[in-house]
Amino acid sequence: MKFRRKSDATESAGAAEAAQETPAAPPEGPFDAAELPELPEGQQRIDLGSLLVVVPEGLELRLQVDEATEEIQAVLLAGPDGAIELRAFAAPRGGDLWGDVRPQIAADMVQRGGTATEQEGRYGTELLCELTRTMPDGRTGKQLSRILGVNGNRWMLRATLIGAPARGSDVAEPWLSALTQVGVERGEGAMPVGEALDLVLPEGARRVGPAVPPGTKDDRGRATDHPHFGHDHD
Repeated sequence: MKFRRKSDATESAGAAEAAQETPAAPPEGPFDAAELPELPEGQQRIDLGSLLVVVPEGLELRLQVDEATEEIQAVLLAGPDGAIELRAFAAPRGGDLWGDVRPQIAADMVQRGGTATEQEGRYGTELLCELTRTMPDGRTGKQLSRILGVNGNRWMLRATLIGAPARGSDVAEPWLSALTQVGVERGEGAMPVGEALDLVLPEGARRVGPAVPPGTKDDRGRATDHPHFGHDHD
């Protein structure tokens, strides 16, 4: 028979008690829609079709809409100094779509005269991009964006930090925290790999101004200062 020293037993008991007293950390997403955990009381998810999004305090939900087709192109969570753009795409089961498209995004950025550098982040390899843009007053300036990709169950979620959130992890925390609560609804039908998943306007959507400062472009080189729809929420 083996005996444990009293001090060892006391330390083990103390560690067990501490583990019981410390609440388990909530799971982090993005999640498949079928696996979404319950939200704390007082929070709600807004159903946008392929994306289910929680809007953190201090940020506002904006939907980027193509005026010609009236199709929603992207979801943005916007603050006074930047935004995070969310888009979901169909992907192969068990594949690495983000690994496939990341070099293409980097090459496109370089072709437009910018730079794209790979770095490791919260969700693995991401792109830090820099592009020279022309301001409304004619001056030129550097625009930073930070592009993250998350492979899910037959889907990939691409998140682009624009403006101040792209400059560092600490600044980006509110936007990254919002990303951990996103749900993706892929649907059961067959879709071409890389096709964007459909987004829909939620109830309470209203036409508003730009989501980020005029002149800003997203990671595909499109101006972000055309009409957006915002959403009123409690």
